[in-house]
Order: sequence, then structure tokens, then C-alpha cells
Amino acid sequence: MKIYNASDHIIVEHGNKCYFPLNQDWDSFINHENLFEKISSELAGYEFIGDTSILESKHILAPIANQEIWASGVTYMRSKAARMEESKESGGATFYDKVYDAERPELFFKSTPSRTVGTGQKVRIRKDSTWDVPEPELTLFINSEAQIVGYTIGNDMSSRSIEGENPLYLPQAKMYDCGAALGPCILVTEKPISPETLISIQISRENLEVFSGSIAINQMKRKHTELVEFLFREQTFSKGVFLMTGTGIVPGNDFTLQSGDVISITIEGIGTLINEVE
Repeated sequence: MKIYNASDHIIVEHGNKCYFPLNQDWDSFINHENLFEKISSELAGYEFIGDTSILESKHILAPIANQEIWASGVTYMRSKAARMEESKESGGATFYDKVYDAERPELFFKSTPSRTVGTGQKVRIRKDSTWDVPEPELTLFINSEAQIVGYTIGNDMSSRSIEGENPLYLPQAKMYDCGAALGPCILVTEKPISPETLISIQISRENLEVFSGSIAINQMKRKHTELVEFLFREQTFSKGVFLMTGTGIVPGNDFTLQSGDVISITIEGIGTLINEVE
């Protein structure tokens, strides 16, 4: 089942049918223990509003209200190689090699809700950057009890030129207005998402494809539960938290995003997150 954060209502999609749940407070609705079981047990009492075609008439927002977004880096071999390449001139290349093999993962704060956009909204590239890429990532929604209860699509917009200058510039390369996208929904499953699930990305420029790629999430070195365990060490998230799990799809060094580019990220079972670059 899927949960959409529409401008006027929370919408639950199940079996190609859409419903309004009784609880319309986003934070309390999604931050629940055993979310799949809760929705399944309450579904009969929800208001039926039509089939999935009704979603086309709704303004779908990013599936976030008062949650933080965190991210994990160097979880795929391709990401490790790309970040070593971008940082070699600064002398920071070996940092990423060490992180990939270390016990402790790289975790960093990515975005606030106000800096995050949803599908159909515009993402930005920094004006003081010369090399910018999207990073398509399976994103976990974790409740306040450190349980993974849902999944969405994340776009971790990144300035490779700024991070490449010095790894200590990571916050500036990653955190800025409209520098993160989430959506289109939260997929709520009874069991963990399949390791065979594919993440795909397509970037179009003037209606022509300029980059595409795909990877299965089983190519991640680290387990989702491992990342969650480290994230919740010495931290609490009273309304739950989103965690981007890293990317295994990185365009070549000769590619950079331009204004007007359209980024489409698809994850099987969740949908497609579409954003134009401002």
C-alpha cells in the first residue's frame, strides 16, 4: 500500500483504490509502530474516494511534514569510486576508501522539510558550483522506535565541485534550498523491500535523454538495519526520520546538470519522482 501527502488530505492507495484515513495528521499517521498492520486493520473504516486515477487531480506534496532527512554515503562501490575521483586533487580521495571498508558508515544531515520538494516541483543547483549531479536513492522512513516502516524515492542533489575541493565542504555541497526531493509517496510493506528492487534514473535535456542508469539495491554494501542502528545512536526522532541510503548510479565526470533538465527517478513498487532543474 502507498501513502500520499496531498495538499488537502492524506490518501491511502491499496489494491488500485484510494481512501481518506480517519487520522489526517501526517506526523502521527506515519509515525506508528507496525504501520502496515495498523492501516490494514483500519482500512474498512476509511472513506473510499475512487480508483487511482483520482490521484491525477490531486496536488501531491513531498511525503514529509516535520521529519528530518538524513543520508548515508559511500554505500555502493560506484559511489566510492566517484567520490574518490572528485576528491583526488584535494588529497581527500583515501577518506572514501576508508569509509567504504570501515565499521562505522558515513551518515550526514541532508535536509529540513522546508528545503525539500516533492514530485513535479523544481530542484536547484547551486550558483557557486560548476559540477552538479542528482543522486537517486532508496529512502527509508523510520519511525520514532527505530523501525523501518516505509520506503520512498529520494534525490540527493549534490555539488561535486564543492565537495571535491575539500571533503569538509560536504554540508555546503549537500544542504541548500530545494536541494532534496522526496516522493511521490511512502510505500508501506508487510515485509522488507525485495533486495532485487531496481532503482532507475533518466535525465532529459530539451526532450532528449542525456543520461540513464539503473542498479539493484542488493548492490549496497551495508544493510538498511545497520544504517538505522548507527543513525539512532545517541539521537532520537520524535516524529520519525527519513534516511537516504546512498547511490550506485553516478554520471561520468563530463556530465553536469543544467537548468531545464528533467530528472526522473523510478523505484519498482514505489513509482517515479520527477523534478525539473530550476
